[in-house]
Amino acid sequence: MASQPVPLGDLVNAARTGSAPPWPAWPPILVRVDLDGSETDTPTLPAWWPGVVVGVMGADGAIDHPACDAVVGPDGIELAAIEAAVEANPLASTALAMLLRGSASRAVPEGLLAESAVYSALQAGPEFATWRAANPPRPREDRGERVRVERLEDTLHVTLVRAEVRNALDTAMRDQLVAALELAVIDGSIAEVHLRGEGPAFCAGGDLDEFGSRPDPATAHLVRVLQSAGRAMDVLAERVTAHVHGACRGSGVEIPAFARHVVAAPDTTFGLPEISLGLIPGAGGTVSLPRRIGRHRTALLALTGLAIDAARALEWGLVDELGG
Repeated sequence: MASQPVPLGDLVNAARTGSAPPWPAWPPILVRVDLDGSETDTPTLPAWWPGVVVGVMGADGAIDHPACDAVVGPDGIELAAIEAAVEANPLASTALAMLLRGSASRAVPEGLLAESAVYSALQAGPEFATWRAANPPRPREDRGERVRVERLEDTLHVTLVRAEVRNALDTAMRDQLVAALELAVIDGSIAEVHLRGEGPAFCAGGDLDEFGSRPDPATAHLVRVLQSAGRAMDVLAERVTAHVHGACRGSGVEIPAFARHVVAAPDTTFGLPEISLGLIPGAGGTVSLPRRIGRHRTALLALTGLAIDAARALEWGLVDELGG
């Protein structure tokens, strides 16, 4: 899907008045605006505008712009990646952009609720169905323990131990992780919580073989809201240090981003692949990442599907320290 150019002035005027977007209302499209740095005092795009608005900055341009969902560099690499994503999955891409526009105004619980509702709607949509049909689930063997919990004096160590699948987050791991975190929520004498993952990666994301396995999206939505590792992490945030390494994708980025302090090994890479599945981040990423790196960079990660390394993550504020 080639991006449709729209003059920045037209976009800004429509956003200020809250009128219809300066492009056809349906189907969702990718809109390109060229930024020259002269218009910064503008409102956020109305959340109900369908479409993804990408600003292309000049050599000295800003990393974000109120009237855009994402801002890309002038070399065209990121824009091309977003064009491919929107062409393949326009519903998921647009739903992400619309959700992120209101992220700053929502408290964490409300943000998680909104994210889950959108995620569940997309699970019932045609884009996820297409992905699932092309990637049928494989038989899975239940290996029991997913999370190891150890307490040493006033410190709780929580470790993901599904190393054989790079700690892919399945239902059992999520439930065990929530239970472990709730120990510290209940017990105020636990001063510190350290979250780690065994094996080659902290967490490679959700277990793809489980995606869409709930009997219906409405049930999945309620379960996701009630058993939210993101909400538990947020309650504990000031006491949690997350130690990440390897290829961290999806929930492997979204959950640790809630922590007060994130330490990344030099080999760590971060990415949000959910749009390619016809979905949006569903483990709290539309809540945790904007609070660390802003909605524009969150959208950039999710819409391009491109990974960033630990040094870039430190520069952005996605992690707080590089370590072993």
